[in-house]
Amino acid sequence: MPTVWLAPVAAVFGLAIGSFMTVVAARVPAGESVVSPRSRCPRCGAQIRSRDNIPVLSWVLLGGRCRDCGERIPVRYPLLELTTAVLMVAPFFVYESVWVACAVSALLALMPVISVIDIERRIIPNKIVYPSLIAFPIFLVVANLFGAPVDLVRMVIGFAAYGGVLFIVALVSRGMGMGDVKLAALIGLVLGALSLGQVAVAAGAAIVLGAIGAVAALARGAGRKGAIPFGPFLAAGAVVAAIWGVQIADWYQRTFLGV
Repeated sequence: MPTVWLAPVAAVFGLAIGSFMTVVAARVPAGESVVSPRSRCPRCGAQIRSRDNIPVLSWVLLGGRCRDCGERIPVRYPLLELTTAVLMVAPFFVYESVWVACAVSALLALMPVISVIDIERRIIPNKIVYPSLIAFPIFLVVANLFGAPVDLVRMVIGFAAYGGVLFIVALVSRGMGMGDVKLAALIGLVLGALSLGQVAVAAGAAIVLGAIGAVAALARGAGRKGAIPFGPFLAAGAVVAAIWGVQIADWYQRTFLGV
């Protein structure tokens, strides 16, 4: 059975991580510490009380406003918390190995905050990606030593293939940044350890969703030179591949390759 028994724990942990990610989204692009000072209202400077810092629930109970000055709290805060929690829970309904479910859960926890930062600032911070590119291989190596179904050779191939392809695209295209390349490499590294088919699904989904996003942007009147961030589409592709990638890869092979 998938590790569904851990889903409630992942939900609680995911909400806490999601709350922390709201701090990351606000402070990391600005070069500020995510540890101190404590969260404050940007308008009146009042420190957020502990009882007002409960993920999602506090925002609902406060009516989406600061307790002290009544300033509206953007809905992106509870949405980021809730989305992070949902994505961290999902792998525990999909994967049988606790090691694998934890690795995928951690990867998906990064996707919402990276998307928010890329949409708002047009960057994918190295302070998020570089530590991840160190931590995930270490975790996957330990998981492999404990008998988890991860393949370290495929991990390297996924890293090199997905990151390498986007690196080439970045060299010949002004619409692709090195942040996208690093994010693709990270996604390829984690999903490649599971199966290269999932890496292919992640790339394919990112391309399809990116094309849809570009058409939508043009329909809204954006000029052809108006760049749209690709990070959110890479993140969405990673989510699709992590949760449904095996089924999509199998369907593709049966339908188009006759395998």
